[in-house]
Amino acid sequence: MTAQQTPFALFAYRQEPGCFIHVLLNGLDLSDKGHPVKIVLEGPATTLLSELESLDAPLPALFKKASDLGLIDGYCLACATKLGAREGAEASGLAPLSDMSGHPSIARYVEKGYTVINF
Repeated sequence: MTAQQTPFALFAYRQEPGCFIHVLLNGLDLSDKGHPVKIVLEGPATTLLSELESLDAPLPALFKKASDLGLIDGYCLACATKLGAREGAEASGLAPLSDMSGHPSIARYVEKGYTVINF
């Protein structure tokens, strides 16, 4: 592998815990292999933030590990608000992302050299 690793921005859209586990696993794996990683919760995935403690293993532990490593960049403010998940999202301590009409801008990540993957 080259000295400079490819950065990845993983956008999680789906509310299904099993899908979000794969986002976290891939983010952790990429990070372990030296790639810069940012995970963004978008759309229905923002509702998972208020449910994390009640979800089955291994999701809470994976989320904590990814958070502790600084991989979770934030959540979509517009989607969390629209879906009634804003309070839980705010309680998570993650940053609200709203630089594109209330939503996180994919262009911002692309301009910083990130390869964007939507889940």
